[in-house]
Amino acid sequence: MDDLSEKGLFEQEYFEKYYPDYNRQNPPKKLHFYRTLAEAAVSGKQNPRILEIGCAFGKFLGSLNPGWRKCGMDISEFAIDRARKLVPDARFSVASMPLIPFKESFDIIAAFDVLEHVPLLDQVLPAVKQRLAPGGHFIFVVPVYDGPTAPLINFLDKDVTHIHRKSRRFWLDWAGAHFKVDGWWGIYRYMSPFGYLHRPTRLLRWCTPAIAVVARKA
Repeated sequence: MDDLSEKGLFEQEYFEKYYPDYNRQNPPKKLHFYRTLAEAAVSGKQNPRILEIGCAFGKFLGSLNPGWRKCGMDISEFAIDRARKLVPDARFSVASMPLIPFKESFDIIAAFDVLEHVPLLDQVLPAVKQRLAPGGHFIFVVPVYDGPTAPLINFLDKDVTHIHRKSRRFWLDWAGAHFKVDGWWGIYRYMSPFGYLHRPTRLLRWCTPAIAVVARKA
């Protein structure tokens, strides 16, 4: 599947169907966890540079403190138009992996619930590695389709653009082929009428419906 030909899939209709309440689906607790991973990876570095792949409306980038130098990219023109309005101190570009349109290197490259959509998955890690500064980190979150939650996740996941329905071992080995995996977490998450559950765990990480991985460029 050609990633450029899929561009029209991720416009306003897609967000209205799968993310009808974007703010409720990205609560402060969830963003805090992502932010904690990024802040730990840069270890207090002054003015760290971050690129978020598949940034959507830019809510995560907007949650970072002003010291960050922030860039975001997404295949969706609809999402990027909104992100530019919501996060004016970041730079944004409409682009799809493996193309990274920014020329500088980054201390952090993040991809939250994006990789499962990317057709040319084998080209992602070389592109990310090329744009990371020495010692930089790639942080990503993906749904996983193994373990005790697999039957439920496969039943509930109606997003036809999730073309990589892989196990956690697949993603850990995939990242480990180009990077050193510094750590990974399981994430329990669920959208209900009462709010969005988002609970990271190390203890039960082999049983969760999603994982977060922090990988370092050696």
